[in-house]
Amino acid sequence: MHNNTMSEQSTQTQYQQIITQCRDTFLKKARDYGTSWRVYRTISIADQIFIKARRIRTIQEKRQQRVEDGIRSEFEGILNYAVIGLIQLSFGEQGPEELSVEMVAVKYDEQIAQAKQLMGDKNHDYGEAWRDMSQESFVDLILAKWLRIKQILANDGKTLVSEGIASNFLDILNYAAFGLILIEEGKHNQ
Repeated sequence: MHNNTMSEQSTQTQYQQIITQCRDTFLKKARDYGTSWRVYRTISIADQIFIKARRIRTIQEKRQQRVEDGIRSEFEGILNYAVIGLIQLSFGEQGPEELSVEMVAVKYDEQIAQAKQLMGDKNHDYGEAWRDMSQESFVDLILAKWLRIKQILANDGKTLVSEGIASNFLDILNYAAFGLILIEEGKHNQ
């Protein structure tokens, strides 16, 4: 079990390192492409996550790949698409189409703060059980959250007793971060 204070502090540090790497890539792409992702609807963002998770699963199952970018790159993409989903939800139907890189950084950090808080709360309650999970489980959980988002959208965004779309994006973000941490530790394939 990994539920002591040292482990929790280590997780916070590792989580921040992963986020810093993903944020750096995100902001570089914002400089290169602007915020072209602002045209995405929620289902399109969810489908981008699906494509990346499905590719990881295919690489895991076939134990080979033909395109250079590996599992690590796909987890980073999943994390950043989850952030895009959260930013889009924060704007609702409104909001500017083009955002400055500075505004993107602010919005990114706002969403990460929520995800980090959720991660800390769940780690406290679950005793960092994720550290003993397989990479395959992270992918399966991400795909399950994608299916939930699709179902919520099919229900016009309404749920009876379940979490909403934002909660699912937050979980996807954190599963991707956990996958990246375990890759960094050498416990999972890259």
